[in-house]
Amino acid sequence: MSGCSHFRDGHQGELVTANKRLWFIRAGRDAAFFDAFKAEGYVGIGWDKVGPLAPDLSADELEARFAKAYPEDKEGTRRVWAAQVRRFMRDVEQGDSAVTYDPNERIYLLGRIESGVENRAGPPPLVRRVRWTHHVLRNQLSAATRNGLGSIATLFRPSAEATAELWAQAVELERPVASLPPTPAPAVDSDEGTEAVLREEQFEKAEQFIEDRIARLNWSEMQELVAGILRAMGYRTRVAAPGADRGVDIFASPDGLGLQEPRIFCEVKHRVGESMNSQSIRAFLGGRKQGDRCLYVSTGGFTKDARYEADRSSVPLRLLTLSDLRELLVEQYENLDAETRALVPLKKLYWPVG
Repeated sequence: MSGCSHFRDGHQGELVTANKRLWFIRAGRDAAFFDAFKAEGYVGIGWDKVGPLAPDLSADELEARFAKAYPEDKEGTRRVWAAQVRRFMRDVEQGDSAVTYDPNERIYLLGRIESGVENRAGPPPLVRRVRWTHHVLRNQLSAATRNGLGSIATLFRPSAEATAELWAQAVELERPVASLPPTPAPAVDSDEGTEAVLREEQFEKAEQFIEDRIARLNWSEMQELVAGILRAMGYRTRVAAPGADRGVDIFASPDGLGLQEPRIFCEVKHRVGESMNSQSIRAFLGGRKQGDRCLYVSTGGFTKDARYEADRSSVPLRLLTLSDLRELLVEQYENLDAETRALVPLKKLYWPVG
């Protein structure tokens, strides 16, 4: 079996070949469809206004459909969208492998495509059935692979090196042999379309790299980062010393003493890849009283039950994920003190507009 590596699928005993073509399909903006992808077993793409599509639709016909459905968008942008949809219908094949990403839990999900293209009510309107078999934590991957998987494109082929590393980390085996080269991205002959995609891609990569940097902090540094952001927002903070903190890692208030409201009690859980559940939320809220304000930071995200528990709480509670923390960090960066900036050093990037 030279030139081909195999991995055992623990659920049904079948073999997955690591040199199958791998397609990255984004789960929508901010991974809005990731839970549906995972639970219902599919990947999808498309723009609702275009309507049902047939795989044999020509490029010109597809672009005309996009022009009619989205006349307010630039021609170059519509051409990029049409090329992505056509690729999903024509180039992706049953038996290929698929990978998608959840930025909230920083997990890549891998599996095998098991159907042709299907139209549905959506969103997304075009889907292919997938049997998911593996997952990989983003922080297990090299910087080069994370960079290569940071494309803003809805659909693309990861490089052979990134594909090999994904499969290797997914099954905790040695790096498999990758025999297929990546498929080139579709050409875009419009400067405005290319620039728009490039700009979005760079911003998306910047966000992911900032989250990578935050995720590398240790637990005490993470506490200091959250406290520093609260100080930048105008509060005074007290950070709990190492050891038993009785559920409160950071206390913040306008005067730092708790004599002035709002009194903010903050819990920080730095466990990338481990979502906090409803029991964790209930334990944190125990002992809080009317007038308190609560903040729960989890770099591993929250389960649906945890979010439900937070919504029904009688005490105001805000849940913050790693992406939420990144947004606050960037928003407050100019107001941070030097010690907090040193935890996640950032540099401003200027991009031409108009």
